Amino acid sequence: MDATVETGEENGCYDRNAVAKLHERIEKRQQVLAEDVERRKEARQSQSVAEEKSEYFVSTFNAEQAAIQELLSDCSGADPATVSQKLEEATAKMTQLQKFLNDSMIFLSQYGIKVAQGALQKLQASLNETREEALPKKKFTFRSRTKATEKVSDSPPPSSETVSSRVTKVDEATISEQTGFSNISNESLTKTSEEIQNRDVLLTHLTNCKVRLYGSPNTLHLKHITACEVLCGPVATSVFVDHCSNSVLGLACQQLRTHNTTDTQVYLHVTSRAIIEDCRGVSFAPFCWSYPTLDQDFTASGLDQDRNNWNHVDDFNWLAAGMPSPNWTVIPEADRKNTWDP
Repeated sequence: MDATVETGEENGCYDRNAVAKLHERIEKRQQVLAEDVERRKEARQSQSVAEEKSEYFVSTFNAEQAAIQELLSDCSGADPATVSQKLEEATAKMTQLQKFLNDSMIFLSQYGIKVAQGALQKLQASLNETREEALPKKKFTFRSRTKATEKVSDSPPPSSETVSSRVTKVDEATISEQTGFSNISNESLTKTSEEIQNRDVLLTHLTNCKVRLYGSPNTLHLKHITACEVLCGPVATSVFVDHCSNSVLGLACQQLRTHNTTDTQVYLHVTSRAIIEDCRGVSFAPFCWSYPTLDQDFTASGLDQDRNNWNHVDDFNWLAAGMPSPNWTVIPEADRKNTWDP
């Protein structure tokens, strides 16, 4: 009898433990199912939000793109003052659209980012093409005498002073709006404010040169620059750099676009954002060149001295959202150049 009772008590205890464990397993399973349901719900909500944001981005981007294209279309046949105004508005909208894309990359797909960047590149190309067609640069030409002048035989011959005055007027009327240096090696090159003020400056095919540009040009183009040090006063609009290597640049501008450039330091003041494409080994630091009339040139350029986005760089070849581009870096403070000229 005692053995039977003891066995029954043990069986009863075993059954209670088994039931408790069963309840525990059921509760855990229900908890896991509930958590899984919640995760799926959050995922659906997150996907819905992302889709809504993407749809908003596409519609807004397309609207702004169309507005820029309309501004460029309005330049056709317009007078120079209107063209300048339209191009200025288009440039400002381009900057805003680029920033809109940068801020939206966190929720856009890689394909969506690539499509938007391609559209921006085409817009920029259209803007540049429109500027070249609508506001062509004057080229230096020699004017021949008119037939009417040749037919006048009874008039006394002009004096040497009169001839000199006419030549001066022709030169002033036909001289190119562009200035700069090209095909030079191992020299120190300088342009004064009077030489570059409100003009387009082109530096091309320079090797191992030290260039100083004092004043406020309208635009600055650097092409095929090798082992050079180029410092320029505030540029009213854009700086374009193409095929630059092993160089040091000091630039202040509204917009910087850099292509095909390697192993180059850029000391930069830019009021929009810098753009690089097909570049590697490019590094940035704040603009720190100074000369006596720098403040006056900043005023003439219209640039805001208190607004500098030198370390906000957009790499058109780097599509990984949230990850820094390996093609550019910030120059460490200890390695930055502080003095430029004796």
